[in-house]
Amino acid sequence: MPCLYLCELTQSIYADNAFNSMCVKRIAIRIYPTKSQKRVLERNIELCRQVYNDTLALRKNAWENEQQSISLYETNSILATWKAERLELKEIYSQVLQNVQLRVDLALKAFFRRVEAGAKPGYPRFRGKGRYDSFTYKQLGFSLKPGKLHLSKIGDIKIKLHRIIEGTIKTCTVRRMPTGKWFACFSVETDVSLPPQKEGPVVGIDVGLESFATLSNGEEIENPRFFRAEEKELARVQRKLAKAPKGSTEWKKALKAVEMVHERISNCRSDFINKVSRDLVDRFGVIAFEDLDIKNMLKNHYLAKSISDVAWGMLLTATESKAAYSGSEVVLVDPRKISQMCSR
Repeated sequence: MPCLYLCELTQSIYADNAFNSMCVKRIAIRIYPTKSQKRVLERNIELCRQVYNDTLALRKNAWENEQQSISLYETNSILATWKAERLELKEIYSQVLQNVQLRVDLALKAFFRRVEAGAKPGYPRFRGKGRYDSFTYKQLGFSLKPGKLHLSKIGDIKIKLHRIIEGTIKTCTVRRMPTGKWFACFSVETDVSLPPQKEGPVVGIDVGLESFATLSNGEEIENPRFFRAEEKELARVQRKLAKAPKGSTEWKKALKAVEMVHERISNCRSDFINKVSRDLVDRFGVIAFEDLDIKNMLKNHYLAKSISDVAWGMLLTATESKAAYSGSEVVLVDPRKISQMCSR
């Protein structure tokens, strides 16, 4: 698996003029902690999980029992009391714990936003063991050295940086993958010069299940069906997982095998999507996609697996991201009668 993944454009912060803007990129790089460092990282994640649950319980109980809303600033103040009572929390860099409480705050704000919008709210859940997998350094507490990533209160961890990170690194999130791999995810602020709208042909794209996509010029992109290709192997390792006593060494090995298959599917799909989106952006000036309600389409239980496998939403996001840097334009059109029109 490649050691570096780059999501080209996640959010535009502000624009200086028509073609210059400040953007935030997310860069994930594989890190290689030693066995002792892995134990420290695992302990940090476990303590962060406990702080997350304690903070959520504090705010939940305050509202249910006293109709009192506790702010993020107040929870940060209470955190100092917890650190005095629980000395193990001093093992973690202070901003990391503050970020845990920020996550709770954002989760609750999103909950209330959904309530106001009339959507299914989904109250934030308490995190059980294995359900919390990252922690974040905000601006301070980390630095990059040649071949090393220094993390405060953890030390220097081996990192393979295959390209220079251009811009200002704002945050560093250390993430544990289900397969046991570790990544450092950097949020990088960069000043980019966006090119003017380029001249190029216009293309309409009709996404589907038989063919991954049909272009208005008659081209068809074959559907690779990555999940379907791995379905038998996934079923085999899942059977081994089901037969093993839960929590045993055999069960843990079987669980890792299942996660490895899922990771392989995800990597293949991501690689395919990035190649297709790059080809579209390089060849066309305007790219029109159907404005599909994918969430609603997934409610069809007969097609949900196939729709998830083709990842139409990933293609749209990747194409929009690359188009922003290439001078191409992505537009969404009403999906009604698209297939009939494209076939002509």
